[in-house]
Amino acid sequence: MNQRIVSAFGLVLALSALTQPLNAEPARDVNGLPPYTVVESGRSYERLQDAVNAIGNGKGTIRFASMRFADCAVQKGGDITYQAAVAGQSILDGRPCEDKAALVLGGRNARIEGMVFANMRVDDKNGAGIRLERGNLEVVQSWFRDSEQGILANNDPSGSIVIDKSTFTRLGTCEGSGCAHSIYIGDYGSLTVTRSRFEKGTGGHYVKHRGARVSITDSSFDDTGGTETNYMIDLPNGSTGRIAGNTFVQGMSKDNKSGFIVVGANDSRHTSDGLIIEDNDARLAPQADWSSNFVADFTGQKLVMRNNRLGEGLKPYARY
Repeated sequence: MNQRIVSAFGLVLALSALTQPLNAEPARDVNGLPPYTVVESGRSYERLQDAVNAIGNGKGTIRFASMRFADCAVQKGGDITYQAAVAGQSILDGRPCEDKAALVLGGRNARIEGMVFANMRVDDKNGAGIRLERGNLEVVQSWFRDSEQGILANNDPSGSIVIDKSTFTRLGTCEGSGCAHSIYIGDYGSLTVTRSRFEKGTGGHYVKHRGARVSITDSSFDDTGGTETNYMIDLPNGSTGRIAGNTFVQGMSKDNKSGFIVVGANDSRHTSDGLIIEDNDARLAPQADWSSNFVADFTGQKLVMRNNRLGEGLKPYARY
């Protein structure tokens, strides 16, 4: 994993965000045209919900103009791709639907390409860029920032979530009845995260996944700028799969510093037998004067741990 590539992508997105004006709906792009275009029909719409409704239970792509939107939508069916015309320059900013998220997804499939989700806050402290009610989700080259949660998903044991080349910045809070996290996935069939970056958390965990299958590879977890954060990866109900090729740095401001990867802390609804944790690099921040556990295991099942490179003060494994 080349952290510089992920960091550079985050910087490009940040610069794009700073240069785009915030538009109240209805909005126009720089050419005076409506900002949402359904690619298959060529029709444009002033409001995102109208574009989503036009696709309905079918299949289609909504292309976003390069601008910042005070808008949101609820997808109740179909197979929809939400695509930025230029990656990092289409920003859904501060407008949640149903007091949940910028995109509330309940169709068969949704794919997100090059989008930015920012400043999502709601009364119950679960404001998210994406609220996934059911169905499959694929996220590519997108940025979630400055919100209570990045992605929050309900339970769907038959569904899959895939996240690639995406960045999660300044997310999470424990100010509500429970904690919110950068990514919080319910009992979903599988979660796959590749080539992504998690940084500067503001509470909770970076990844929390309650499902049976997990794959987190070639990603970075930089907690050095975090505030009152917890675990890097929490698998509270147990899970099998692979956590490999990642880099982890635990920062100085911790609500809970006991573990980087924590397995089965709530119960063992799913087996963790054979969960592979390999080829990772994990460190404490240089100023840290405590010890922590790279893996904290509450299951007692057979985890496969090999070739992990651990810094000073970090214990490989603890059984609770």
